Amino acid sequence: MASQIRITIAVARVLREFLANVHRPRYGYDLMQVTGYPSGKLYPILARLVEAGWLIREQEDIDRSRAGRPVRYLYRLSEEGAQATQRELAAISEQLAPPASEQLAPPGRPQSDLARQGICT
Repeated sequence: MASQIRITIAVARVLREFLANVHRPRYGYDLMQVTGYPSGKLYPILARLVEAGWLIREQEDIDRSRAGRPVRYLYRLSEEGAQATQRELAAISEQLAPPASEQLAPPGRPQSDLARQGICT
């Protein structure tokens, strides 16, 4: 069972990358490039998500000598992680959306009830 994760901006950004294609396994360097996060920021996030059951971490099945590089660890969303990610990112989106009553007004006109009442400008 997936446990709760504190969804920070950094965690949300990493999770968004996994939602872009839920079936595509990602590896750390790839995620570092798309998020712009250094390894010291990214890998602790990945570790917390794995520990919580939101991500599955698998070792790549290659011959290191033939590939000429170390084995990579691939990460992908678990089924529970995908559902939790969609739910959490939707909640964040909803929280950030401006209220319908605060749609942009033409210049020089109040934008909120408080501004109309003279409480704030």
